[in-house]
Amino acid sequence: MEALRPEGVAVVVEAEHLCMTMRGIKKPGSNVITSAMRGLFRQKAVTRSEFLTLVKGKLE
Repeated sequence: MEALRPEGVAVVVEAEHLCMTMRGIKKPGSNVITSAMRGLFRQKAVTRSEFLTLVKGKLE
């Protein structure tokens, strides 16, 4: 954020955690989705919603 000074940054990560497969719920293929929003993505609900709608189509 400091070096590039973007108006906003959004990150979504989908991963299968081995600890969830081996321990915990013990269900292979259990995915966890984590997101982080900064700048415009955090401040403007419309911008955040548009981004998450686009990403949702890619994750399914």
